[in-house]
Amino acid sequence: MQPSQRIARISAHLNPPNLQMEESSGLRQANCRAKGGSCGFKVAILGAAGGIGQPLAMLMKMNPLVSVLHLYDVVNAPGVTADISHMDTSAVVRGFLGQKELENALIGMDLVIIPAGVPRKPGMTRDDLFNINAGICCPNAIVNVISNPVNSTVPIAAEVFKKAGTYDPKRLLGVTMLDVVRANTFVAEVLGIDPREVDVPVVGGHAGVTILPLLSQVKPPCSFTPEETDYLTNRIQNGGTEVVEAKAGAGSATLSMAYAAVKFADACLRGLRGDAGVVECTFVASQVTELPFFASKVRLGRTGIEEIYPLGPLNESERVGLEKTKKELAASIEKGISFVKT
Repeated sequence: MQPSQRIARISAHLNPPNLQMEESSGLRQANCRAKGGSCGFKVAILGAAGGIGQPLAMLMKMNPLVSVLHLYDVVNAPGVTADISHMDTSAVVRGFLGQKELENALIGMDLVIIPAGVPRKPGMTRDDLFNINAGICCPNAIVNVISNPVNSTVPIAAEVFKKAGTYDPKRLLGVTMLDVVRANTFVAEVLGIDPREVDVPVVGGHAGVTILPLLSQVKPPCSFTPEETDYLTNRIQNGGTEVVEAKAGAGSATLSMAYAAVKFADACLRGLRGDAGVVECTFVASQVTELPFFASKVRLGRTGIEEIYPLGPLNESERVGLEKTKKELAASIEKGISFVKT
């Protein structure tokens, strides 16, 4: 390498240019990578500079299944990108800032994760949601929606994809993994065992009473007293409030949400790789109930969702809970659909 090329490369690291701009040396930062980089999947995070996005980006950089990581946000994306790019893992990190770079952030991605903050109240435009160019730029990508309220944002995303003619219900997944993570943790505390040994199916939706843990189907098989069932159900449904109150106005569940999002993203990538038996709970278009969307256990594969499992046998408490879940969830889904159609 000529001295001028070495200087140009050093300069590129100290003063990173726009990713689409050519270096005078002919080098392009987007094409510079260390030797021995891994083969894997291309992942984009929309909202990578936020409270969830930053730890999510860090954890995805550590995932050996990721070869290229695109970090997009409307603010602070270059700083987060520079920070995370210094981690000595094989994934190549590229940053994208603002609306004009969103398309480039999405082109060719295998998995798009959306933790971008969405206001809970009216006042946002459809573009503020995700500006779902994902269906155009990467029509075969799996899209993981974290943005709350998931019970409404997933139906919104589905309607936007339909309008674009790119909707594939197998590839649009609402991330409810945090409910499962909490359920596993809280049940393990009651049982006095390692949370990693526990698997609690959590179905329905991703807010309040729409979160329905199926404690009768816990693995390893066990039984709970009525008092334990009430305690666990209430704590799982109100886990988010528990964190908000503990942070005393300083934020919500960002770190545990990032962990759960990465755990679910990893399952999606293992499915894409062709691993057998990848089963997780997620909020998806479904015929498990009369509702158009419902969180259920699904089997993930090369095409996204390859099988949606029925609810299985429910006890009396769960049947009562299911009716409450469906009533609340139906209203949230309708709000999402109406938001796009009005």
